[in-house]
Amino acid sequence: MGNEEFPMLVAMSKVTRQGQISIPVEVRRALGLRPGSELIWDRNENGDFVVRPKRVTLADLHELLGAPLVRLTDRELKDARRAFLASRLAPPEPED
Repeated sequence: MGNEEFPMLVAMSKVTRQGQISIPVEVRRALGLRPGSELIWDRNENGDFVVRPKRVTLADLHELLGAPLVRLTDRELKDARRAFLASRLAPPEPED
């Protein structure tokens, strides 16, 4: 009675003398990890450790970017978003 949509993934890693591990490629792909990705180590109620990728939050972005240089009204922001999305959905221009 397993979950066929998300089969159990089993992988092993070795710890080096420096305390480092290599994460198997199938795990990196499944978690969307890239060089520089941070991992969070949690301990669940059973005392087992659970590793999960750290996701960037709006607070992280605000800290990284600082205060905005330009302030937009809600209307200006909606218009800019609409123009950006339209440019992304537009067919590519033919090359010469």
